[in-house]
Amino acid sequence: MTVLPLVFTSGWASGINAYAVVLLLGVFGATGLSDDVPAALQRPDVLIVAGVLFLCEAVADKIPYVDSVWDSVHTVIRPVAGAVVGALLAGQSGSLSDLAAGAVGGSTALASHLVKAGTRMAVNTSPEPFSNIVLSTAEDLGVAGLVTFAMFNPQAAAVIAAVLLAAGLALVIYLWTRIRRFLRRRAQRREEKRLAAESRRVTGTPPY
Repeated sequence: MTVLPLVFTSGWASGINAYAVVLLLGVFGATGLSDDVPAALQRPDVLIVAGVLFLCEAVADKIPYVDSVWDSVHTVIRPVAGAVVGALLAGQSGSLSDLAAGAVGGSTALASHLVKAGTRMAVNTSPEPFSNIVLSTAEDLGVAGLVTFAMFNPQAAAVIAAVLLAAGLALVIYLWTRIRRFLRRRAQRREEKRLAAESRRVTGTPPY
């Protein structure tokens, strides 16, 4: 069970920024800083793809409403990434079955992803870019710091990840009123766009 803390922490981090987790683990393994990283994550093509996607997320994650669209697209991607990374880590050490590790990594990634997506919905109820930039930067630094810490002290890192996950879930529950308001506004904007498009189609008015 010695790999379980690292699997849990990587799952939490994958729910926030899966590409950063893959990139960091791959770099740690490729540079020899850690022997716990499976070879599949150290491949140059994996590192290049993870790096490009990380840069894309770094931009999208700081733009109001775009970040929520990005989160929606990654509702499946992040949990799957957490499950795959967890299974690979377990397979590397042989101390935990791949299936169990995948379940731990995937479920933890899903929970932290829901926290991130819910928090962003609440932040986007006041769509100024400053709060999005600050929150995104804090998330990136948190992922980088905790994954790095987990490579050298996985038990303590897992405890921190568990506390952050519990606090995040409590925060999302507290902010649920703002989240529902955001969802209503988004549904209203979509309806307005649909009605406007339908009106232009009926009247033959150009779309401008």
